[in-house]
Amino acid sequence: MKKRKVLQHITITGIADKGKSVGRTASGEVIFVEDVAPGDVVDVLVLRKKSGVMQGKPVHFHQYSADRVQPFCKHYGVCGGCKWQHLDYAAQLQHKQQVTEDAIQRIAKVKVIDFQNIIGGTETVYYRNKLEFAFSDRRWLTEAEIHMPTEMKYRSALGFHRPGAFDKIVDIEHCWLQPEPSNTIRNTIKAIAMEQGLRFYDVKAHQGLLRNMTLRIATTGEIMLLLSFGEDQPKKIRLFLETIQQRLPDITTICYCINTKVNDYIMDLEMITWYGKGYIEEQLGHVRCKIGPKSFFQTNTRQGQLLYDIALQFADLQGNENVYDLYTGVGSIALYVARHCRQVVGIEEMEAAIEDARENAALNNITNAIFYAGDVKNILTEAFVQQYGKPDVLITDPPRAGMHPDVVQMLLQLEAPKIVYVSCNPATQARDLQMLSAKYEVHKVRPVDMFPHTHHIENVALLKRLREE
Repeated sequence: MKKRKVLQHITITGIADKGKSVGRTASGEVIFVEDVAPGDVVDVLVLRKKSGVMQGKPVHFHQYSADRVQPFCKHYGVCGGCKWQHLDYAAQLQHKQQVTEDAIQRIAKVKVIDFQNIIGGTETVYYRNKLEFAFSDRRWLTEAEIHMPTEMKYRSALGFHRPGAFDKIVDIEHCWLQPEPSNTIRNTIKAIAMEQGLRFYDVKAHQGLLRNMTLRIATTGEIMLLLSFGEDQPKKIRLFLETIQQRLPDITTICYCINTKVNDYIMDLEMITWYGKGYIEEQLGHVRCKIGPKSFFQTNTRQGQLLYDIALQFADLQGNENVYDLYTGVGSIALYVARHCRQVVGIEEMEAAIEDARENAALNNITNAIFYAGDVKNILTEAFVQQYGKPDVLITDPPRAGMHPDVVQMLLQLEAPKIVYVSCNPATQARDLQMLSAKYEVHKVRPVDMFPHTHHIENVALLKRLREE
């Protein structure tokens, strides 16, 4: 068997995707390393090499980073979330700023006139309004538990998927991502399930009543619980939900669905309201939003408002503009800017999201927002523009993959005077900015940290059309 190579004294210089860090060998080769921090000096075992890029893990630490801190969560390093807990938050922001600058200016070679500093989170824990948990009869066991001489008393778990083990769930006692009563609700529901002898889901056999749970906690104080059952057992479901409602009166609405499919996808299933109005309401600045079981919404409400404030500031609307909002989702950005422009036209692929957008427009008495369902690359055509008018400002907030090349070409054809590009992936945003540079220059860029202790970065860019000479 070929002996794996160990690289000596690698200095870790920055953060990378999925919680890994990056370093370079003396000859300049890049290596991505897990379980380290920028500033560490380590010996690295090379696990694999593909297309000249190496992946590895540390086998010896010569020096620890001065930016290291003690992780605050007992599940750190096991559940796969919040992978940057061991890095001081100020250092996290510094590295996220650098990642964004490198993606746009160094790799894509796009010139930015005003590259502004990242805005950090006002709350670095308990900042999410939505969390999704899984029930499992295959609890992830620690090394100590595996070697215990006696059989574990229980193997049921309610928590997060263990990375790399699709059938194993890490049982979560306390999660620092969502404010109370999140932990109380989750732990109480697990206790009720075990008292009633309900079977937790077996993902390999596709059997078990309790499958998934989603919890939404709004800043308004409203709470939605959504449960996914793997079997249709009305009596057991009824007793379970009645007990939850009795013991957890803080929950304002309870919904559920029956999912007997192989996959966990529930957007195509009927949602049944057991208790309450079937939705909650969230306040995002001056906009009130109805959020149902299938609604997409910014998972960090307070930072979401800051993100939209930056987008609005970059757009610099004067009140008479025709605005396009691509990938509008439930229309949150469109509704946020509506009172500052003459008309806003939102396009979104998911019909359910557009229905939410229209409902939220009515909820806020917004009459100048038009929403259209369909794939942006198919909808945004010359005929569409003739119908709704050419945009004075175009806002785009695509998924992580960025914009389809056909959409980029249509934007170049439209020649809107200003484009505000909101991105959750600076790498794909940089690629799109490079293509748009044929007719646009990037005037401003500002990253926003929506998800502290993770590698995720949101970024807002303002593009202005180049003047013809």
